[in-house]
Amino acid sequence: MCGIVGLLVKKPELRERLGELMMPMLIGMTERGPDSAGLAVFTAPVAEDWLKFSVYCAKPDFDWIAFEDAVRHALGKDARLSVQVNHAVLETTSPAEKVKDWLRQTYPQVHLLSVGQRIDLYKDTGTPAEVAARYDFAHLKGTHLVGHTRMATESAVTPAHAHPFTAGEDWCLVHNGSLSNPYSIRRKLEPLGIEFETDNDTEAACRYFEWRMREGDDLPTTIHKGFEELDGFFTFLMGTRDELALVRDAFACKPAVVAENDQYVAIASEFRSLAKLPDIKNAKIFEPAPEEIYIWRA
Repeated sequence: MCGIVGLLVKKPELRERLGELMMPMLIGMTERGPDSAGLAVFTAPVAEDWLKFSVYCAKPDFDWIAFEDAVRHALGKDARLSVQVNHAVLETTSPAEKVKDWLRQTYPQVHLLSVGQRIDLYKDTGTPAEVAARYDFAHLKGTHLVGHTRMATESAVTPAHAHPFTAGEDWCLVHNGSLSNPYSIRRKLEPLGIEFETDNDTEAACRYFEWRMREGDDLPTTIHKGFEELDGFFTFLMGTRDELALVRDAFACKPAVVAENDQYVAIASEFRSLAKLPDIKNAKIFEPAPEEIYIWRA
């Protein structure tokens, strides 16, 4: 059992309050996921030739100052680093593959969480309230976000196994449920050169969807192909640079509820996580239908 939350604000003035509005949503999912929590936020994009890399290091005494010096030496003096506890966001004009190769060879203890022009990602072990306070979620700004609280049932409790999962650029996925064929998906993708970092079943779905989109499918077509390939129970919430997407399996046994008005679209596993949103009484509230694809643009 896990909890999912998503929030997309429609009015530009609410972008400054995105994290504040999200906080009671994420903490409301504590009972559904006390082991770990995570969040991907889509901010204003960096400049056209720049990319952002969210990274994490488990060592509490990791020397981020030395890391920043090494970054600038290897990737250029214009590279920037913003550190938040044991996470950091690296901004650079260097190509993604160059940065990934440099991290693997020089700093294998630094785990790459996400890449893109808009996505920042934070995930860690602890209760949702603890993780949110650790990384100051209340002050996050942006257009939309995807969050998750995890109760581990099929793999270890570590930051790497926490959600959201990412692949490619400006793409993430969270999952409530369980897949019965993740290793079939892995056997399909690994010969194509797609590498996996965990044994979590959600990572298989995340990398499958990103592969289909990289092959040219749009998001609805990708999800429809997922219905054919992915076996199990799921509610998936996905984020792209300008969209939120929600889908449930054919049995829809994993809960989800949506609230939408002229200010926002909010998604959670249970209504209690939506109850404190402004003007919730005037929102259209509904339960997503089985195998119906819902997509909202930021």
